[in-house]
Amino acid sequence: MVKLQEELNNPQTFLDNKKVQEINQKISNLKKTLEEFTSFKKEILDLEEISELFSEDSREVEEINRNIFLLEKRLKDLEFSSFFKEEIDKKGAILTIHPGAGGVESCDWAEMLLRMYLKFFERKNFKYEILDLKPNEEAGIKEAVIEITSPNAYGFLKSEIGIHRLVRISPFDANQRRHTSFASVFVYPEIDDIEVKIDEKDLKIETFRASGHGGQHVNKVATAVRITHIPTGITVNCQSERSQFLNKKNALKLLKIKLYKYYEERQKEKLKKYEEKKTEIAWGYQIRSYILFPYQLVKDHRTNYETSNVEAVLNGEIDEFIYAYLTQKEKS
Repeated sequence: MVKLQEELNNPQTFLDNKKVQEINQKISNLKKTLEEFTSFKKEILDLEEISELFSEDSREVEEINRNIFLLEKRLKDLEFSSFFKEEIDKKGAILTIHPGAGGVESCDWAEMLLRMYLKFFERKNFKYEILDLKPNEEAGIKEAVIEITSPNAYGFLKSEIGIHRLVRISPFDANQRRHTSFASVFVYPEIDDIEVKIDEKDLKIETFRASGHGGQHVNKVATAVRITHIPTGITVNCQSERSQFLNKKNALKLLKIKLYKYYEERQKEKLKKYEEKKTEIAWGYQIRSYILFPYQLVKDHRTNYETSNVEAVLNGEIDEFIYAYLTQKEKS
């Protein structure tokens, strides 16, 4: 922090407003981390004193154990943040979900994953917005795009990139047979102050009616927006808002992010680093399996971490999977 303060006091630094903001943000983050550790240490010492005074009181012991459990959770969160060494890890994120092979089964599975992640965001108090959601006519979704603006979102969610596999008795099969479904999850880091020049002549902008399950229309007017960047072929959709103006605004924002990453990766020859993680959404490529039948198990094939508490996982309790992935990356 001393070096950062010295850099901030350098007259040359003030000539670069962006650099000043970055340094101030780093100082603020360091101060927050120090305050958390100081507070954490004080609470531990307080608990030690209380436990010595009330070691014979069963009610107090129960309360002390509850506080210890909460402190352990906070400690794990602090440990999580120590994994985010790269600036990109501290960014917000854009998370996308697409169903794979399996028709309505996979569309339903994609919606289950969407619910899982939304529950996770709520548990972590992450700020998020659904930028685009395409319902499938029969059940499930064809695509979901979620923007998460909270700090460290990309650091947390990069572990989710890959193919997610579900095995269960199909609720859509009258013969109650076992089915395997796939869905892909991809995460882009959100870039602040994106400077991407977009020529309107390069854009194909289409409007359509936002539809719900069963083909029901959310609006009777064309509020949904699809934008195609003709030179690159990149297409984005937004239909979550009732206003065409807001949908267009969100679509352009998402297009800028995708174009920024496209040009940056192309220029730095880093496209392979991201794209190699995108594979066929089918057999042999899954990073995690969620088995509901004939037994209950969720297993990550990269870390071998597993749990039989499938219901908790599908309700957003995926912290241990993320922790195992980040710990493995830290050691490698």
